[in-house]
Amino acid sequence: MGFKPIPTAVAVILALLIWYAIPVPEGVTSDAWHLLALFVGVVAAIIGKAMPIGAVAMLAITLVAVTGVTSDSPAQAAKDALSSFNSPLIWMIGVAIMISRGLLKTGLGVRFGYMFIAVWGKRTLGIGYSLAISDLLLAPVTPSNTARGGAIVHPVMRAIAGSFDSDPEKGTEGKIGKYLALVNYHANIICCSMFITATAPNPLVVDLISKATGAQISISWGMWATAMLLPALVALVLMPIILYYLYPPEIKHTPNATGFAKERLKEMGPMSRGEWIMLAIFGLLLLLWAGIPAMIFGPAAAVDATTTAFIGLSLLLLTGVLTWDDVLKEKSAWDTITWFAALVMMATFLNKLGLIAWFSGVLESSISGLGLSWVFGCALLLLAYLYSHYMFASGTAHVTAMFGAFYAAGLALGAPPLLYALMMAAATSIMMSLTHYASGSSPVIYGSGYVSMNEWWKAGFIMSVIELVIFSTIGAAWWKVLGYW
Repeated sequence: MGFKPIPTAVAVILALLIWYAIPVPEGVTSDAWHLLALFVGVVAAIIGKAMPIGAVAMLAITLVAVTGVTSDSPAQAAKDALSSFNSPLIWMIGVAIMISRGLLKTGLGVRFGYMFIAVWGKRTLGIGYSLAISDLLLAPVTPSNTARGGAIVHPVMRAIAGSFDSDPEKGTEGKIGKYLALVNYHANIICCSMFITATAPNPLVVDLISKATGAQISISWGMWATAMLLPALVALVLMPIILYYLYPPEIKHTPNATGFAKERLKEMGPMSRGEWIMLAIFGLLLLLWAGIPAMIFGPAAAVDATTTAFIGLSLLLLTGVLTWDDVLKEKSAWDTITWFAALVMMATFLNKLGLIAWFSGVLESSISGLGLSWVFGCALLLLAYLYSHYMFASGTAHVTAMFGAFYAAGLALGAPPLLYALMMAAATSIMMSLTHYASGSSPVIYGSGYVSMNEWWKAGFIMSVIELVIFSTIGAAWWKVLGYW
């Protein structure tokens, strides 16, 4: 059987109830309501893991085309169902995931981790910062935070913990492994907030903000990075210290860690041709995404963000660092392109058919009835959006289901559009810190057994509050300096 019966049954029942049992509200068209029914069923299937997310996406595309909720013309309905496959944002994130394969294949990502530990690894806190910096360096070109935190940084973290005999199976996780595992995860999440290309939901956030404002707010890669730089760096600096006091490691001094890291680097040998090429392409991507050529030579030298990603992938293929077989085998990239296109398509047509405007109006009128200012009203919306992630196992599903309506409701309450957009964008990453199923990298790191569920949830909630305070104070002040509101 290609699906899980119970989650599938729940998803189908929810969709049928909305389609047939609940009357279409006043001000909503039947097509919009029926698309909502399909959308709720799809999100429920993703949350319940009824099928792999790519398979659910294929079903979503099929259902939109077959039911004709977007058009009475079968041909046009099919075009609508497939329309998001031409989205540059979707291809940027997919191609960037393919590029990140080069970090794994060449070993450059692991080398970064051991290099920092070799320098700062004499104390446990220093190892924590080394892991955080490693994640930060990889974040701009690794949209899969699962690959970054789980496949690149986490093995380094486990090797270091193992060198100190910190092993969950021996009951010695408290020596150093518990602390390092938590730093590994929370650094991964904070870095997700720093770049559009640091995690898959970020481009979707950019797309939804653009649609909600009629393209008046179009956040570029450089603009996002500049906006998030200061508050995220503050969070990244404070996080290892906070976790150090929340869950103090038994081993505080680790002089052997530097020797262990140096030994691993010695085993790896000098940087290979592939690593040097990967490093050069890494630097080129950063320059182009940050818009440096345009700053120096003028607008004519600007390179589109998606084009930049294709340049990077093409260079890796031309130099042989990656082969076409490597690209074909990068299942997560093709999977992301597929489900991303389906969810963006459904969100786009929910907006076009007026359902997002209707729902945001309901939210806005409900909060307005409380007599609150836009500041407190938007704070309520932001908190509801962030902490509802306890019910989600997918950041993308959460963003697709709630971001558009909650953002539009905040605008209706009078929030400065860019300020609220950036706070919502930050909340999209912060919410992934909450649970052991909140993000793709969480099951990998949690699954290694160093941290209990209670400890994980406690650290997640505390860090979410601290990061929310940082972004709403230091972040808001920084964005004011930048002239964003």
